[in-house]
Amino acid sequence: MKYLEHNSTHPHWNMAFDQYALEGIRYAEPLFFLWQNAPAVIIGLNQSPYAEVNLPFLQEKGIVLARRVTGGGAVYHDLGNLNYSIVGPSQQMEQAFELVPAALREMGVPAQRSGRNDILVDGRKCSGYAKRLWKDRMMIHGTLMWDVNLEDLTQALLVPGSKVEAKGIASVRSRVANLKDYLPQYGSVAAFREALRQILAAGDGAYPLGADSLAEVDRMAREKFGTWEWNFGHSPQSEHSAARRFACGTVQVHYTLKHGVLESVHFNGDFLGNKPVEELAQSLLGQPLEAISTLPVQEYFDKLTPGELLSLFQE
Repeated sequence: MKYLEHNSTHPHWNMAFDQYALEGIRYAEPLFFLWQNAPAVIIGLNQSPYAEVNLPFLQEKGIVLARRVTGGGAVYHDLGNLNYSIVGPSQQMEQAFELVPAALREMGVPAQRSGRNDILVDGRKCSGYAKRLWKDRMMIHGTLMWDVNLEDLTQALLVPGSKVEAKGIASVRSRVANLKDYLPQYGSVAAFREALRQILAAGDGAYPLGADSLAEVDRMAREKFGTWEWNFGHSPQSEHSAARRFACGTVQVHYTLKHGVLESVHFNGDFLGNKPVEELAQSLLGQPLEAISTLPVQEYFDKLTPGELLSLFQE
């Protein structure tokens, strides 16, 4: 199987490359490519980052948020993670789901597909994958955990009501597997990547990409995948609530987000302030959460900073 090559580790560029490979390359047989992201959380096409991601942790650690073009759940990537994508005519893709598990078994890892979209090793998850059909073409892409930072993974996805919170961090660590523990002979993710490339290619070479193709990916990354409108504004409607004790008293907020902007906001609590809080709630309607940082919050909540109120919304 021929493969595509690029060395980008920028999450938005890589999401654009995924879409371009699916929609912009009309090769008659399946192609694959292996790629890595700098620290990022990649959310599914239909997810809300406000409901699925620990946004304050991402901001603190400089972790990028990116939205992909396939469904499924949020995943954490870093340079200890290797990703794969396989694209091709849909009628030739039925066997593509088994290619990566089979390659891992050839390396000596007892990998098996399980459930809806997981690859397990000894009952522990080492990979999750998703797919997308576009006209007569299909893409399958997924993760392979080589030496992922499990602390950052759990914190980045630790939001109230999430699977991570429900299971607990220790439980999550016990349920996932880093492949380096099964393949010590490779020593690094780079060596693992090269070994996997050789197995999947089975003697085939690279499919050439011209400068025009890469320029188109640059444009897509800039105009779509790197924008607030795609990563936040694409979000479906979601309802949230949070409460915390501040110097002004307890503040409770209940709000609804749709396409990344506030559709409803209600404050409750025993807090003190100079102005009616309904006025602040009204001014937030139709605004993204980040608008809170520009408002005179202390007029409504004594001694409360915009940053503290924004952090409450992000809990």
